[in-house]
Amino acid sequence: MSEQFENERDRKPEVAPLAPVEFLRWTWRQLTSMKTALILLFLLALGAVPGSVVPQDAVDSLEAARWRDAHPSLAPIYEKLGLFSVYSSPWFSAIYILLMISLVGCILPRTRVYWKALRARPPKTPGNLSRLPEYRSFTVEGEPEQVLERAKTLLGGYRTDVHDGSISAERGYLREAGNLVFHLSILIVLVGFATGSLFGFKGGVVVVEGGQFANVANQYDDFVPGRLFDASDLQPFSFAVEKFRVTYSTDEKEFGMASDFSADLAYQSDVDAATKRARISVNHPLDIDGTQIYLIGHGYAPQVTVKDGNGNIAYKGPVIFLPQDSTFLSDGVIKVPEAKPSQLGFGGLFFPTYATLRGQPSTVFPEAKSPLLSMFVYSGDLGLDSGIPQSVYSLDMSKLTQVKNAEGKDYRFSLRVGETAQLPDDLGSITFDGVSRFVKLQISKNPNEQVALAGMILALLGLLGSLFIRPRRVWIRVRREDGRTLVEVAGLHRSAGGDLTGEIDDLVAQLEDKA
Repeated sequence: MSEQFENERDRKPEVAPLAPVEFLRWTWRQLTSMKTALILLFLLALGAVPGSVVPQDAVDSLEAARWRDAHPSLAPIYEKLGLFSVYSSPWFSAIYILLMISLVGCILPRTRVYWKALRARPPKTPGNLSRLPEYRSFTVEGEPEQVLERAKTLLGGYRTDVHDGSISAERGYLREAGNLVFHLSILIVLVGFATGSLFGFKGGVVVVEGGQFANVANQYDDFVPGRLFDASDLQPFSFAVEKFRVTYSTDEKEFGMASDFSADLAYQSDVDAATKRARISVNHPLDIDGTQIYLIGHGYAPQVTVKDGNGNIAYKGPVIFLPQDSTFLSDGVIKVPEAKPSQLGFGGLFFPTYATLRGQPSTVFPEAKSPLLSMFVYSGDLGLDSGIPQSVYSLDMSKLTQVKNAEGKDYRFSLRVGETAQLPDDLGSITFDGVSRFVKLQISKNPNEQVALAGMILALLGLLGSLFIRPRRVWIRVRREDGRTLVEVAGLHRSAGGDLTGEIDDLVAQLEDKA
């Protein structure tokens, strides 16, 4: 019998499984808890980290393509994880949506509770005020009714109630309002960014000095419209890059660092509009009817003239070379499909200020003080007619043959401005005519950016309110005792770290003084 009793005592009670409705309620409570909201907010911030580390297709497709070429083993994994388009990836969208649902579930119940608390009256005076953290007692000559009236006047910033010889007072009701406004503002910011990404667009374009751009989809190097944005809604503006300015430091500590770079634009806000001029720089975009044009990068575009084997000009103009480092050592390719009898391709480096360091060609300053163009030459089929899209910054080597010199070695030329190289095998010539600059521009429109801005302002106001509004309660009881009026004053601070000592002392001093 004793053994059976022991077995019954040690047996764990069976827990009945949750019914579907109960499980859904439990899930909703977990999702809408403040703990979950904070976890999701942390995950959202953590999820945004790859967006600032890995090049994004929506921001700079050229840099993203170069990253893929430089990391062939990691690129497929990053593609599957959506790391090249973090902010439109399914996992980031899931965190975003769950955070919005969690915030709504947190805010609505707290708002109902706060609404009731906002209309509540101060609690009645406790029976024993001396137990409260801040307690004072003193006697005065006046009558109790007069003392209570003076006390009520001194408590003008409080919500007060009078109860049979005592006053209950409370203030700081807006502290919880500050908390609610802060959480609501996060929701407003999320909605602002979400709707902006749905109804807006973002694109990038590279324009050489003297070049023009018209705001149509096929003019962009990369164009990412929102899901609800129609490319036909693009505003019909255009602009030309007249001049790019940049200053490089020659100071020993900041040698070669760029400062104060800007671009001068001549633009028309509509087809028939008058031409206007504006200067854009970092964090100072041009706004054309809600569309912002940002300056986000720059580089060099060497100007070349290529003649084919028949002596005809097959190409003439600037070619964009992409900078590799802070010295603006740049690489690029030149494609000449019009060359006869064979198409030509060039690939190599541009040195803004050429110098030889430790026997190696290098550039010692980012400004084009002593430019040099050094490239290999290829002939054959560039593959432009294959129907397969290819980057303008790389050569398809599948049908190209590298040109050799008379000794059978890879032919390579190095040109200063104004110099010409005659290509082997009567393939033609190339002349280095000069150097232009290009600018990398981001063009975007976020129709609800004011909503996000309003949310951020509300977040700041709500945070200030929750930090600096101090909820506290004060009670004053008066009664006649031995022919004098005994006054008891007590206070209670309802927030951590609060101190009512000075306020209670000031109140007592004023009551004694006026008595």
